[in-house]
Amino acid sequence: MDMSLDFLQPGQIVSLEYGDRNLYAEVIQFVVSRQLCWVRPLLMVTFIEESPLITDLRDASDLLWPANLFRPALDTEVITFLSQLLAKEPKTEPDSVAKQQLNQFIHQLWQAYQEGLEIGH
Repeated sequence: MDMSLDFLQPGQIVSLEYGDRNLYAEVIQFVVSRQLCWVRPLLMVTFIEESPLITDLRDASDLLWPANLFRPALDTEVITFLSQLLAKEPKTEPDSVAKQQLNQFIHQLWQAYQEGLEIGH
């Protein structure tokens, strides 16, 4: 993504996209010197035929990720997902399935990113 990283401000909602999934996260800090973004995952949306599947990731670990892979999330795209998420009852214990889905997504995205780097060199 060849866009300005000026959007990476604390509190900003950003998106990482891979395949049929979007990870939405809140920016905690932009590490300018390393071009990394520290984010707190909020939710992952899996786009399936019927309706999007929303996975609550608010209990998941923070991520430190290359800033150039993020894009700013539009309010109109994320507000519906967030409202559905916030309408649900809070979980009493961490959701290990959600964390496993996040880990799988991050692993696949990182692998694709690395392969893309290899192709470009």
